Amino acid sequence: MGLTIVPVDVKGPGRDDLDRAFTTIEKGRLGGLLVVGDSTLGVQRNRIAELAIVHRLPTSGSHRAWAEGGLLMSYGTDFVQLFRHGAVLADKILKGTRPAALPVEQPTRFELALNLRTAKALGLAIPPSLLLRADTVLR
Repeated sequence: MGLTIVPVDVKGPGRDDLDRAFTTIEKGRLGGLLVVGDSTLGVQRNRIAELAIVHRLPTSGSHRAWAEGGLLMSYGTDFVQLFRHGAVLADKILKGTRPAALPVEQPTRFELALNLRTAKALGLAIPPSLLLRADTVLR
């Protein structure tokens, strides 16, 4: 696809750390940002969204809360489904199933969330075909 991946380190959740990261992004003239699902960054998702809009940078996160926090979009596993399934597995273990007897599983449901307020702020039009595919469209 002709993409170049450029990792940008964030040392901590502080405002200065994020400002430094976005300065690096701006100097590198990067065209988009994918924020990894990390609790250090998660507490700053609103600030990351603000900076992304200021820098006119389309930004995506790994689950719906990122889009709800103001990022352009998110795509990732449905954590509610994963937690519910975790409870089912815990129940089996508490009822005597050996953990080693449980199958290794991977997520089967992924969610696409789009934030139209952020798209408008960035001057982007979301294609109707993408809107139809989205699980959540935030207006």
